[in-house]
Amino acid sequence: MAVVTGGNRGVGLEICRQLARADLRVVLTARDVREGEAAALGLSREGADVHFHRLDVTDPAQVEALAQWLEGAFGGADVLVNNAGILPEGRGRGVLQVQAQEFRDTCETNFIGPLLLCQALVPSMMSRHYGRVVNVSSGLGQLQGMGDGTPAYRASKTALNALTRMVSAASRGRGVLVNALCPGWVRTRMGGANATRPVEQGADTAVWLATLPAEGPTGGFFRDRTPIPW
Repeated sequence: MAVVTGGNRGVGLEICRQLARADLRVVLTARDVREGEAAALGLSREGADVHFHRLDVTDPAQVEALAQWLEGAFGGADVLVNNAGILPEGRGRGVLQVQAQEFRDTCETNFIGPLLLCQALVPSMMSRHYGRVVNVSSGLGQLQGMGDGTPAYRASKTALNALTRMVSAASRGRGVLVNALCPGWVRTRMGGANATRPVEQGADTAVWLATLPAEGPTGGFFRDRTPIPW
C-alpha cells in the first residue's frame, strides 16, 4: 500500500496513477478535500484502487491521525512518496531580498512535512522489514552548482536531500530503501506551460524508486533512474 502526499494534481496525481497501474493500493492525500476527493474519484473511474485521506503535511495531528488510520485499515504503509511541496511567488528575488518568514513557510511544507511523515510511518516499515520512501526533490537543491534565485525553495530541497540520507542511514539493514529524485522541469501548475517534460516522464523515476527490489539502492539522488550528485 502506497501513500502519496500532494496527490490531487500534477506529478503527485500521475504518481498515484502509475502506482495503481503497478497493482498497488494507493492512498491519495491532499490538503483540499474537494480536490483530493475529485482526483481519487477520477482515478477510481480508471480502475485504480485509490482511497482519499485529507492531509496537511505541516499539521502533526493530521500526520498522526493518518498513521493511526493506516495501521488500522492496512497494517501500515509499504510506500511513502513525499511529493507535496510549495514554490513561493516572486521567483526572481535572491537570498539577500527574501524575508526569513518565506524560508520558514517553505521549509515547513517541503522539509518538516516529510520529516513528520517519516517519523510517523518509517518505524512501522522497519518493524515489518519492508518499506520504500521516495522524496520528490529538485535539482535546485543540489549543492553542486548551487546558485541564487528561489532561495527558500532551494534551501528546503537541500534539507529534504539531507533528510533522505539521514532516514536511509537510520533504517539501513531493515528492509527500507530511502531515496530522492529530481523529476525535472514538468508541465504542471507549479512548473508552468513552458516546461519541457510531461507529467508521465516526471513521475516515472518516483514510481521506479517506490517499487525497487530488495537489492535496490538506498540513500541516493536520481533523475531519469540515473544517480546524480548531491
